[in-house]
Amino acid sequence: MIRIRDPIHGSIRLSPEELAIVDHPVYQRLRGIKQLGFTDQAFPGATHTRYAHGIGAMEVATKMFDAAFPIERGVLPVEDRTRLRQLLRLALLLHDLGHPPGSHASERAMPARATLNLDCFTEEESRQRASHEDYTLKLLLDSGLTQALETGFGDLGINARHVAHLISGRYPDQGEACVVGGIDYFPLLTQMVSGEMDADRMDYLQRDSFYTGVSYGKFDMSWLLENLLYHVEGDRAFMALTNRAVFAFEDFLLSRYHMFVSVYYHYISVGFETMLARFYNEAPEDFSIPSDSDAYAMTDDIALWSALRNSENPWAKRIAARNAYRRVLEIETTDGVDLDAVEEAFKDAEIDYFLSTDKGVLSKYYLGAGTHHPIFVVNRQLQKITPIADNARVYERYKQPIQLVRIYAHPDHQRTARGILRGMIGSAQVSV
Repeated sequence: MIRIRDPIHGSIRLSPEELAIVDHPVYQRLRGIKQLGFTDQAFPGATHTRYAHGIGAMEVATKMFDAAFPIERGVLPVEDRTRLRQLLRLALLLHDLGHPPGSHASERAMPARATLNLDCFTEEESRQRASHEDYTLKLLLDSGLTQALETGFGDLGINARHVAHLISGRYPDQGEACVVGGIDYFPLLTQMVSGEMDADRMDYLQRDSFYTGVSYGKFDMSWLLENLLYHVEGDRAFMALTNRAVFAFEDFLLSRYHMFVSVYYHYISVGFETMLARFYNEAPEDFSIPSDSDAYAMTDDIALWSALRNSENPWAKRIAARNAYRRVLEIETTDGVDLDAVEEAFKDAEIDYFLSTDKGVLSKYYLGAGTHHPIFVVNRQLQKITPIADNARVYERYKQPIQLVRIYAHPDHQRTARGILRGMIGSAQVSV
């Protein structure tokens, strides 16, 4: 057993088998992938990596599992508990394995899914552009890491497909690994990997808050864990909380919401991501994402920045020189500004500009109610169990998403653009 010191969670333990996975070149690639892309252009401390986030998310998932299944209660047979706990740890450690360099905008440089040669896609899906989730599957199922997982965890009955199934929900034939005593624990484990209150969010909110220097991402994780349970409906297990933790859950949702609006959608990083997307559209030959696993393992932020610095594309040059377009307007779509008229005026004045739109939602899972596994609230005094959406009033208050719209102008045109905007909408909403 080895210990890794982490600024968020303190001392994190890894087994020799887990260390072999962390030390593998496929995972080590994440040392070269910044967690927040261009966010360090606005928050200089935000240079932390997805490497550290994966280890931190694994630690949070372990605490969640141990809270739901305390070993002293003996809810699960020891062998089954060990297997499920290890499977969950691996899923969180490896859940971001396929993230591209730069930001999510880099998915524009990814090839079609068909080039990944995975058997989990239908023929129709294979024609679509690959995503970072698809590359996570690729690296799990078709790289040197695949055999490393078998070597390290085969004795527990865990293979790469089990991990891929838990992360993505694909490969349903692997679901038997999560059935114990006739109860399917797969829904509960998937909620801990990617759900309304998952280990991924619980780590990145705290980690991103720490490194950006803001307080929005803080929440009461210890209280949520202390009140974490599971609830069986039919033969399936789902996540549950006691009624005492509903307010802490609401605070957790609001922490994520405020981080998106204030940090993840910060106008500076959004501007750089938009320029990067334009680079990919105009100069696809200058940087592309390889479909080969070994080549992808060498594709990190350093590779992207090298390509940007060597490219003759004007957007690449701007990014490399940090010569960004300037924000001249930032509004919510409910502010009543006629954007079509603004764009028409800019075109008439021959202003070089671009527009970005971002949507902030409290919960993508609640908005898609019925398509995701529910969290239940357990009130022992009333002997009542209900979905958390019926208990958390914050859902109703924030059911409408916030639409953030920004207009960015070429530095040489910003003064003219702001003058036009002041004449059309007044000075209060014009960015300085």
